[in-house]
Amino acid sequence: MFPTALLLVFSITGSLVKAGNSPISVPLTNKLHFSNGTNNLLERDRVRVKALRDSGMRRQSLVNVPLTNDYGRYFLAVGIGNPPTTYNLVLDSGSANTWVRASKYVETGPSFCTGQPVAVNYGSGSFSGTEWLDYVTVGPGLTVVLQSIGVADQTAGFYDFDGLIGIGPVALTVGSLQDLPTEPIPTVTDSLFGQGTISENVVGIFFQPFISSRLENTGQITFGGTDPTKYNGNIGYTPVVNIGGSREFWGINSRIIYGNTLILGSTAGMVDCGTTLILLATDAYQRYQLATGAVHDRATGLLAISKKQYGALHNLDFYIGEQTYSLNPNSQIWPRSLNSRIGGKKRSIYLVVGDIGELSGADDDFAIGYVFLQRFYVAYDVTNARVGFATTAFTDATTN
Repeated sequence: MFPTALLLVFSITGSLVKAGNSPISVPLTNKLHFSNGTNNLLERDRVRVKALRDSGMRRQSLVNVPLTNDYGRYFLAVGIGNPPTTYNLVLDSGSANTWVRASKYVETGPSFCTGQPVAVNYGSGSFSGTEWLDYVTVGPGLTVVLQSIGVADQTAGFYDFDGLIGIGPVALTVGSLQDLPTEPIPTVTDSLFGQGTISENVVGIFFQPFISSRLENTGQITFGGTDPTKYNGNIGYTPVVNIGGSREFWGINSRIIYGNTLILGSTAGMVDCGTTLILLATDAYQRYQLATGAVHDRATGLLAISKKQYGALHNLDFYIGEQTYSLNPNSQIWPRSLNSRIGGKKRSIYLVVGDIGELSGADDDFAIGYVFLQRFYVAYDVTNARVGFATTAFTDATTN
C-alpha cells in the first residue's frame, strides 16, 4: 500500500496575462494535508530515486512498489476534454507522460481512443491503460488540441490522485506505448510549444518554504519561459548531463561542500520535484553526518541534531555551473512546526539530507528535491537541454 500523507494540492486561481507569445504564468495554491500515522520521508524518496537511477520507469514491466508515505507531491488542476473536466494531477519532473484514471475520465466530443496500450512504472507507483487523444488545458489560454494521454484502468501507488502530468524530457515516454516501443509521446509542454501557444519550450517553477502546519502557500508554474518577478538577478544555467541514469532526467553536475568539508566531488545527479529531501551517495552522506555531528533518528529515518549543533551549522554549498547555491542552516532542517506530522518530537531538529543508499561513483550520486527547490527558482529549458537556478526572496529565509 501507499498511504497518502502530505499532499500539496495546487489549484489554478486568479487571472492570467498573455501578451502575444510571452511566457504564461499560472498562479498556484498549495494546501497541506496529512493522513493519520507515522511516515518515513527518506524511504519513499530512496525508492523513487533508485527507480529513476535505474531508468526503470520506461524499460521495466509494471511493478507494484509498497511505500510508506507520499510527501512532496504537487498537484495541478488540469482540464481534460471539450468542455473540460478538471482533474488534480500530480506534477512530476521525473516523468513525461500525462494520464488520468479511467474511473474518473469523462469522454467528450473530441475524445478519441487510439487503442494503443500504454504503461509506465514509477519508483513510487505505476499505471497501465489505453492511449487517448484529447484536449488538455493547464490554465486559461493554455490548451493543447488532441494531446496524447493515458486513461489508466490499473494503478499502483497512486491513491486519492486523479492522475499525473509529467514535465520531464520527452525521451522518458519512449517505451510507454507497448505496441510502438520506439515512439516518443510529446509532453504537454512540447505540445504547447509545437502548437504555437508558447514561444519557448521552457517551464519555470517557483515554490516557497513551509511555514506552519496550517499551510496556505502560493507557488507558480510558468509555461514558455520564466517570471523575473519571482527570482533575483539572472538565472544561472547548466547543461543537462549525458551520463548514467541522470541523462534521461533533468540531470546536472554539481560539487557539494559543507563549510570547508568536501562532501561530494563534481559528479552527476538529478533535479526532481517528485523527491522531497536531498539525497546523497552513502559515503557523501556519512561525511555530512560526521561534519554536522548528527545522529540517526529511528522514528523519522532522518538525521537529528541538538539545538547547540544547529547553532554551529555551516552552509551546504552546491557548485553548479559557474554559480554557487548555498543552503543556510535553516534551509537544512525540516520545518519544526511539522515535526509531529512525520513522527518526530515537537522540539527536535531534523536535517533534510538523507542517504541515497549506494556509494558514490555510479554517476547518479545525488538527488535535489523540494527542500532545495523551495529556496531557488528552477527553469527547465527543453530546447537548449539545460536546467537553471536563481535565488528568490526565500533563499535565506529562516521559516523552518
